[in-house]
Amino acid sequence: MKKVNWVVVAAGGLVGLAAVALTMLGNPANMGFCIACFLRDIAGAVGLHGAAKVQYARPEVIGLVLGAFIMSVAGKEFRAKAGSSPATRFVLGVFVMIGALAFLGCPLRMVLRLGGGDANAIVGLVGFTLGILVGVQFLKRGFSLKRAYEVGRAEGGVLPAVMAGLLLILLAVPSLLKFSEEGPGSKHAPALIALMVALVVGALAQRARLCTVGGIRDALLFQDFKLLYGFIAIFLVVLVGNLINGNFHFGFTLQPVAHSSHLWNLLGMTLVGWGSVLLGGCPLRQLILAGEGNGDSAVTVFGMIVGGALAHNFGLAGNPDALNEAKELVVGGISNTGKVAVLLGFAVLAVISVVNLPKEEKVAARQTTAV
Repeated sequence: MKKVNWVVVAAGGLVGLAAVALTMLGNPANMGFCIACFLRDIAGAVGLHGAAKVQYARPEVIGLVLGAFIMSVAGKEFRAKAGSSPATRFVLGVFVMIGALAFLGCPLRMVLRLGGGDANAIVGLVGFTLGILVGVQFLKRGFSLKRAYEVGRAEGGVLPAVMAGLLLILLAVPSLLKFSEEGPGSKHAPALIALMVALVVGALAQRARLCTVGGIRDALLFQDFKLLYGFIAIFLVVLVGNLINGNFHFGFTLQPVAHSSHLWNLLGMTLVGWGSVLLGGCPLRQLILAGEGNGDSAVTVFGMIVGGALAHNFGLAGNPDALNEAKELVVGGISNTGKVAVLLGFAVLAVISVVNLPKEEKVAARQTTAV
Protein backbone atom coordinates (compact mmCIF):
# COMPACT_ATOMS: atom_id res chain seq x y z
CA MET A 1 0.00 0.00 0.00
CA LYS A 2 1.34 3.41 -0.93
CA LYS A 3 2.07 6.01 1.71
CA VAL A 4 -0.51 8.57 2.75
CA ASN A 5 -0.35 11.76 0.67
CA TRP A 6 -0.91 14.45 3.25
CA VAL A 7 -1.58 17.06 0.56
CA VAL A 8 -4.65 15.05 -0.46
CA VAL A 9 -5.73 14.63 3.17
CA ALA A 10 -5.29 18.33 3.92
CA ALA A 11 -7.16 19.29 0.76
CA GLY A 12 -10.01 16.92 1.67
CA GLY A 13 -10.18 18.37 5.17
CA LEU A 14 -10.35 21.93 3.84
CA VAL A 15 -13.05 20.97 1.35
CA GLY A 16 -15.07 19.51 4.23
CA LEU A 17 -14.52 22.67 6.29
CA ALA A 18 -15.61 24.84 3.35
CA ALA A 19 -18.77 22.74 2.93
CA VAL A 20 -19.68 23.16 6.60
CA ALA A 21 -19.03 26.91 6.41
CA LEU A 22 -21.15 27.41 3.29
CA THR A 23 -24.04 25.53 4.89
CA MET A 24 -23.79 27.75 7.97
CA LEU A 25 -23.80 30.80 5.69
CA GLY A 26 -27.01 29.83 3.93
CA ASN A 27 -26.60 26.88 1.55
CA PRO A 28 -29.17 24.08 1.95
CA ALA A 29 -28.53 21.53 4.70
CA ASN A 30 -26.02 18.82 3.74
CA MET A 31 -25.37 20.79 0.55
CA GLY A 32 -22.35 22.96 1.14
CA PHE A 33 -21.26 21.64 -2.24
CA CYS A 34 -23.16 19.53 -4.76
CA ILE A 35 -21.91 19.58 -8.32
CA ALA A 36 -25.04 17.94 -9.73
CA CYS A 37 -27.47 20.16 -7.80
CA PHE A 38 -25.52 23.32 -8.52
CA LEU A 39 -25.21 22.63 -12.26
CA ARG A 40 -28.96 21.91 -12.26
CA ASP A 41 -29.52 25.28 -10.54
CA ILE A 42 -27.38 27.02 -13.17
CA ALA A 43 -29.42 25.35 -15.92
CA GLY A 44 -32.52 26.83 -14.33
CA ALA A 45 -30.95 30.25 -13.87
CA VAL A 46 -30.23 30.55 -17.61
CA GLY A 47 -33.70 29.32 -18.56
CA LEU A 48 -32.98 25.73 -19.62
CA HIS A 49 -35.68 24.40 -17.28
CA GLY A 50 -38.69 25.92 -15.58
CA ALA A 51 -38.53 24.37 -12.09
CA ALA A 52 -38.88 27.57 -10.08
CA LYS A 53 -37.45 26.11 -6.86
CA VAL A 54 -34.06 25.24 -8.33
CA GLN A 55 -32.84 28.30 -10.23
CA TYR A 56 -29.67 30.11 -9.15
CA ALA A 57 -26.34 30.82 -10.84
CA ARG A 58 -24.23 29.12 -8.18
CA PRO A 59 -20.94 30.98 -7.59
CA GLU A 60 -19.51 27.74 -6.16
CA VAL A 61 -19.35 26.11 -9.61
CA ILE A 62 -17.87 29.26 -11.14
CA GLY A 63 -15.25 29.41 -8.38
CA LEU A 64 -14.31 25.74 -8.69
CA VAL A 65 -13.59 26.06 -12.41
CA LEU A 66 -11.78 29.40 -12.15
CA GLY A 67 -9.81 28.27 -9.08
CA ALA A 68 -8.60 25.19 -10.96
CA PHE A 69 -7.79 27.35 -13.99
CA ILE A 70 -5.75 29.84 -11.97
CA MET A 71 -3.87 27.11 -10.10
CA SER A 72 -3.12 25.15 -13.27
CA VAL A 73 -1.79 28.24 -15.02
CA ALA A 74 0.28 29.24 -11.98
CA GLY A 75 1.68 25.71 -11.68
CA LYS A 76 2.29 25.45 -15.44
CA GLU A 77 -0.12 22.50 -15.62
CA PHE A 78 -2.66 24.05 -17.99
CA ARG A 79 -2.83 21.71 -20.98
CA ALA A 80 -5.32 22.39 -23.76
CA LYS A 81 -6.43 19.07 -25.20
CA ALA A 82 -9.58 17.53 -26.65
CA GLY A 83 -10.85 14.94 -29.12
CA SER A 84 -11.36 11.92 -26.85
CA SER A 85 -14.86 10.80 -27.95
CA PRO A 86 -16.52 14.13 -27.07
CA ALA A 87 -20.02 13.15 -28.23
CA THR A 88 -19.89 9.98 -26.12
CA ARG A 89 -18.71 12.00 -23.14
CA PHE A 90 -21.62 14.41 -23.61
CA VAL A 91 -24.08 11.50 -23.45
CA LEU A 92 -22.33 10.05 -20.40
CA GLY A 93 -22.57 13.45 -18.72
CA VAL A 94 -26.32 13.53 -19.34
CA PHE A 95 -26.89 10.12 -17.74
CA VAL A 96 -24.52 10.71 -14.83
CA MET A 97 -26.62 13.77 -14.04
CA ILE A 98 -29.88 11.84 -14.36
CA GLY A 99 -28.55 9.23 -11.92
CA ALA A 100 -27.32 11.89 -9.49
CA LEU A 101 -30.64 13.74 -9.48
CA ALA A 102 -32.49 10.46 -8.92
CA PHE A 103 -30.44 10.16 -5.73
CA LEU A 104 -30.58 13.94 -5.14
CA GLY A 105 -26.86 14.53 -5.01
CA CYS A 106 -23.49 13.96 -6.64
CA PRO A 107 -20.77 11.80 -5.04
CA LEU A 108 -19.47 14.81 -3.13
CA ARG A 109 -22.89 15.55 -1.68
CA MET A 110 -23.23 11.86 -0.84
CA VAL A 111 -20.19 12.26 1.43
CA LEU A 112 -21.65 15.44 2.96
CA ARG A 113 -24.96 13.68 3.57
CA LEU A 114 -23.10 10.85 5.31
CA GLY A 115 -21.47 13.43 7.55
CA GLY A 116 -24.88 14.86 8.40
CA GLY A 117 -26.30 11.50 9.48
CA ASP A 118 -28.38 10.83 6.35
CA ALA A 119 -28.52 7.02 6.25
CA ASN A 120 -29.86 7.11 2.69
CA ALA A 121 -26.34 8.12 1.68
CA ILE A 122 -25.12 4.73 2.96
CA VAL A 123 -27.44 3.12 0.40
CA GLY A 124 -26.10 5.56 -2.18
CA LEU A 125 -22.51 4.67 -1.27
CA VAL A 126 -23.25 0.97 -1.78
CA GLY A 127 -24.70 1.72 -5.22
CA PHE A 128 -21.84 4.06 -6.06
CA THR A 129 -19.29 1.37 -5.21
CA LEU A 130 -21.19 -1.22 -7.24
CA GLY A 131 -21.17 1.11 -10.23
CA ILE A 132 -17.44 1.67 -9.88
CA LEU A 133 -16.90 -2.10 -9.66
CA VAL A 134 -18.77 -2.56 -12.94
CA GLY A 135 -16.77 0.20 -14.60
CA VAL A 136 -13.49 -1.23 -13.31
CA GLN A 137 -14.27 -4.58 -14.97
CA PHE A 138 -14.43 -2.83 -18.32
CA LEU A 139 -11.23 -0.89 -17.59
CA LYS A 140 -9.48 -4.18 -16.91
CA ARG A 141 -10.62 -5.45 -20.29
CA GLY A 142 -9.19 -2.42 -22.08
CA PHE A 143 -12.08 0.07 -22.21
CA SER A 144 -10.95 3.40 -23.61
CA LEU A 145 -12.54 6.52 -25.06
CA LYS A 146 -9.28 6.96 -27.01
CA ARG A 147 -6.61 9.58 -26.56
CA ALA A 148 -7.04 13.34 -26.53
CA TYR A 149 -4.93 15.63 -28.71
CA GLU A 150 -3.30 18.98 -28.11
CA VAL A 151 -5.47 21.89 -29.24
CA GLY A 152 -5.22 25.65 -29.13
CA ARG A 153 -5.19 27.30 -25.73
CA ALA A 154 -8.42 29.09 -26.58
CA GLU A 155 -10.15 25.70 -26.95
CA GLY A 156 -8.89 24.63 -23.53
CA GLY A 157 -10.16 27.85 -22.01
CA VAL A 158 -13.78 27.49 -23.15
CA LEU A 159 -15.34 26.48 -19.81
CA PRO A 160 -13.30 28.99 -17.73
CA ALA A 161 -14.40 31.69 -20.20
CA VAL A 162 -18.05 30.60 -19.99
CA MET A 163 -17.90 30.65 -16.19
CA ALA A 164 -16.22 34.07 -16.17
CA GLY A 165 -19.00 35.34 -18.42
CA LEU A 166 -21.66 33.87 -16.14
CA LEU A 167 -19.99 35.55 -13.15
CA LEU A 168 -20.00 38.88 -14.97
CA ILE A 169 -23.73 38.54 -15.67
CA LEU A 170 -24.45 37.50 -12.08
CA LEU A 171 -22.65 40.51 -10.65
CA ALA A 172 -23.39 43.17 -13.28
CA VAL A 173 -26.71 42.24 -14.93
CA PRO A 174 -28.47 39.76 -12.60
CA SER A 175 -31.84 40.67 -14.15
CA LEU A 176 -30.89 38.46 -17.10
CA LEU A 177 -30.96 35.40 -14.84
CA LYS A 178 -33.72 33.59 -12.98
CA PHE A 179 -33.65 33.30 -9.18
CA SER A 180 -35.69 30.96 -6.98
CA GLU A 181 -37.87 32.63 -4.37
CA GLU A 182 -38.40 29.40 -2.42
CA GLY A 183 -36.93 25.92 -2.27
CA PRO A 184 -33.27 24.85 -2.45
CA GLY A 185 -32.42 27.45 -5.09
CA SER A 186 -33.40 30.28 -2.74
CA LYS A 187 -31.00 29.07 -0.06
CA HIS A 188 -27.45 30.20 -0.64
CA ALA A 189 -24.45 31.76 1.02
CA PRO A 190 -23.58 35.36 0.08
CA ALA A 191 -22.40 35.27 -3.53
CA LEU A 192 -18.97 36.83 -3.09
CA ILE A 193 -18.14 34.69 -0.06
CA ALA A 194 -19.26 31.54 -1.87
CA LEU A 195 -17.14 32.55 -4.86
CA MET A 196 -14.02 33.14 -2.77
CA VAL A 197 -14.43 29.87 -0.88
CA ALA A 198 -14.92 27.96 -4.13
CA LEU A 199 -11.86 29.57 -5.73
CA VAL A 200 -9.76 28.16 -2.89
CA VAL A 201 -11.44 24.76 -3.06
CA GLY A 202 -11.00 24.62 -6.85
CA ALA A 203 -7.30 25.40 -6.51
CA LEU A 204 -6.86 22.76 -3.80
CA ALA A 205 -8.80 20.14 -5.76
CA GLN A 206 -6.63 20.82 -8.81
CA ARG A 207 -3.43 20.51 -6.83
CA ALA A 208 -4.47 17.37 -4.94
CA ARG A 209 -6.32 15.67 -7.85
CA LEU A 210 -9.31 15.09 -5.58
CA CYS A 211 -11.83 12.65 -7.04
CA THR A 212 -14.41 10.58 -5.18
CA VAL A 213 -14.58 8.01 -7.98
CA GLY A 214 -10.81 7.89 -8.34
CA GLY A 215 -10.39 7.03 -4.66
CA ILE A 216 -12.44 3.84 -4.86
CA ARG A 217 -11.30 2.98 -8.42
CA ASP A 218 -7.59 3.24 -7.56
CA ALA A 219 -8.08 1.23 -4.38
CA LEU A 220 -9.71 -1.57 -6.40
CA LEU A 221 -7.33 -1.49 -9.36
CA PHE A 222 -3.97 -0.64 -7.81
CA GLN A 223 -4.42 -0.95 -4.03
CA ASP A 224 -3.62 2.78 -4.01
CA PHE A 225 -5.62 4.50 -1.26
CA LYS A 226 -4.17 7.99 -1.70
CA LEU A 227 -7.29 9.62 -3.15
CA LEU A 228 -9.56 7.62 -0.86
CA TYR A 229 -7.95 9.30 2.16
CA GLY A 230 -9.10 12.67 0.80
CA PHE A 231 -12.65 11.27 0.56
CA ILE A 232 -12.43 10.11 4.21
CA ALA A 233 -11.02 13.46 5.34
CA ILE A 234 -14.01 15.30 3.85
CA PHE A 235 -16.39 12.98 5.68
CA LEU A 236 -14.64 13.28 9.05
CA VAL A 237 -14.44 17.08 8.98
CA VAL A 238 -18.11 17.39 7.95
CA LEU A 239 -19.12 14.88 10.64
CA VAL A 240 -17.29 16.80 13.37
CA GLY A 241 -18.63 20.12 12.10
CA ASN A 242 -22.21 18.87 12.14
CA LEU A 243 -21.81 17.39 15.62
CA ILE A 244 -20.47 20.70 16.92
CA ASN A 245 -23.23 22.71 15.26
CA GLY A 246 -25.99 20.31 16.30
CA ASN A 247 -26.78 19.47 12.68
CA PHE A 248 -26.11 15.73 12.84
CA HIS A 249 -29.40 13.82 12.62
CA PHE A 250 -29.09 10.12 11.91
CA GLY A 251 -31.92 8.38 10.10
CA PHE A 252 -33.53 7.62 6.77
CA THR A 253 -36.71 9.70 6.69
CA LEU A 254 -37.17 13.45 6.32
CA GLN A 255 -33.50 14.15 5.71
CA PRO A 256 -32.79 17.51 4.03
CA VAL A 257 -33.41 17.40 0.26
CA ALA A 258 -33.37 13.59 0.27
CA HIS A 259 -35.74 10.68 -0.16
CA SER A 260 -35.81 7.23 1.42
CA SER A 261 -36.77 5.21 -1.66
CA HIS A 262 -33.86 2.83 -1.20
CA LEU A 263 -33.90 1.00 -4.54
CA TRP A 264 -33.69 4.20 -6.57
CA ASN A 265 -31.10 5.74 -4.28
CA LEU A 266 -29.02 2.63 -4.93
CA LEU A 267 -29.61 2.48 -8.69
CA GLY A 268 -29.17 6.22 -9.18
CA MET A 269 -25.71 6.17 -7.62
CA THR A 270 -24.80 2.91 -9.38
CA LEU A 271 -25.41 4.77 -12.64
CA VAL A 272 -23.26 7.68 -11.41
CA GLY A 273 -20.40 5.39 -10.34
CA TRP A 274 -20.34 3.41 -13.58
CA GLY A 275 -20.61 6.48 -15.79
CA SER A 276 -17.95 8.38 -13.86
CA VAL A 277 -15.45 5.51 -14.22
CA LEU A 278 -16.00 5.55 -17.99
CA LEU A 279 -15.47 9.31 -17.99
CA GLY A 280 -12.31 9.05 -15.87
CA GLY A 281 -13.57 11.07 -12.92
CA CYS A 282 -16.53 12.22 -10.83
CA PRO A 283 -18.51 15.42 -11.56
CA LEU A 284 -16.17 17.45 -9.32
CA ARG A 285 -13.14 16.09 -11.17
CA GLN A 286 -14.75 16.97 -14.53
CA LEU A 287 -15.04 20.61 -13.45
CA ILE A 288 -11.42 20.67 -12.32
CA LEU A 289 -10.14 18.99 -15.51
CA ALA A 290 -12.11 21.47 -17.62
CA GLY A 291 -10.47 24.28 -15.66
CA GLU A 292 -7.07 22.76 -16.52
CA GLY A 293 -7.81 22.97 -20.23
CA ASN A 294 -9.45 19.60 -20.94
CA GLY A 295 -12.02 20.28 -23.65
CA ASP A 296 -13.52 16.79 -23.33
CA SER A 297 -14.31 17.44 -19.67
CA ALA A 298 -15.88 20.75 -20.69
CA VAL A 299 -18.15 18.83 -23.08
CA THR A 300 -18.99 16.46 -20.21
CA VAL A 301 -19.94 19.42 -18.00
CA PHE A 302 -22.20 20.77 -20.75
CA GLY A 303 -23.75 17.30 -20.94
CA MET A 304 -24.42 17.38 -17.20
CA ILE A 305 -26.06 20.81 -17.51
CA VAL A 306 -28.31 19.48 -20.28
CA GLY A 307 -28.99 16.39 -18.16
CA GLY A 308 -30.11 18.62 -15.30
CA ALA A 309 -32.44 20.51 -17.60
CA LEU A 310 -33.90 17.27 -19.00
CA ALA A 311 -34.37 15.87 -15.50
CA HIS A 312 -36.61 18.78 -14.51
CA ASN A 313 -38.32 19.40 -17.83
CA PHE A 314 -39.44 15.77 -18.00
CA GLY A 315 -39.95 15.04 -14.30
CA LEU A 316 -37.03 12.63 -13.94
CA ALA A 317 -35.48 14.04 -10.76
CA GLY A 318 -36.14 12.69 -7.29
CA ASN A 319 -38.61 14.25 -4.88
CA PRO A 320 -37.70 14.49 -1.18
CA ASP A 321 -39.62 12.92 1.68
CA ALA A 322 -42.31 15.18 3.14
CA LEU A 323 -45.17 15.35 5.62
CA ASN A 324 -48.74 15.72 4.40
CA GLU A 325 -51.38 17.91 6.05
CA ALA A 326 -52.09 15.12 8.54
CA LYS A 327 -48.39 15.08 9.47
CA GLU A 328 -48.01 11.63 7.94
CA LEU A 329 -44.81 10.68 6.17
CA VAL A 330 -44.94 10.71 2.40
CA VAL A 331 -41.89 8.87 1.11
CA GLY A 332 -40.33 10.60 -1.87
CA GLY A 333 -38.56 8.98 -4.78
CA ILE A 334 -38.69 9.29 -8.53
CA SER A 335 -41.52 9.13 -11.05
CA ASN A 336 -42.11 6.22 -13.39
CA THR A 337 -40.59 8.33 -16.14
CA GLY A 338 -37.53 8.86 -13.96
CA LYS A 339 -37.25 5.11 -13.37
CA VAL A 340 -37.35 4.48 -17.11
CA ALA A 341 -34.63 7.12 -17.61
CA VAL A 342 -32.35 5.48 -15.01
CA LEU A 343 -32.84 2.03 -16.58
CA LEU A 344 -32.25 3.50 -20.03
CA GLY A 345 -29.03 4.93 -18.63
CA PHE A 346 -27.81 1.45 -17.72
CA ALA A 347 -28.54 0.24 -21.24
CA VAL A 348 -26.69 3.18 -22.78
CA LEU A 349 -23.68 2.72 -20.48
CA ALA A 350 -23.57 -1.00 -21.30
CA VAL A 351 -23.47 -0.24 -25.03
CA ILE A 352 -20.79 2.43 -24.59
CA SER A 353 -18.75 0.11 -22.38
CA VAL A 354 -18.81 -2.72 -24.93
CA VAL A 355 -18.26 -0.76 -28.15
CA ASN A 356 -15.19 0.95 -26.67
CA LEU A 357 -13.42 -2.30 -25.79
CA PRO A 358 -10.54 -3.65 -27.91
CA LYS A 359 -11.83 -5.75 -30.81
CA GLU A 360 -11.10 -9.15 -29.25
CA GLU A 361 -12.74 -8.09 -25.99
CA LYS A 362 -15.91 -6.97 -27.80
CA VAL A 363 -16.40 -10.51 -29.10
CA ALA A 364 -15.88 -12.00 -25.63
CA ALA A 365 -18.27 -9.47 -24.04
CA ARG A 366 -20.98 -10.27 -26.57
CA GLN A 367 -20.53 -13.99 -25.98
CA THR A 368 -20.81 -13.44 -22.21
CA THR A 369 -23.98 -11.38 -22.71
CA ALA A 370 -25.48 -14.07 -24.95
CA VAL A 371 -24.82 -16.75 -22.30
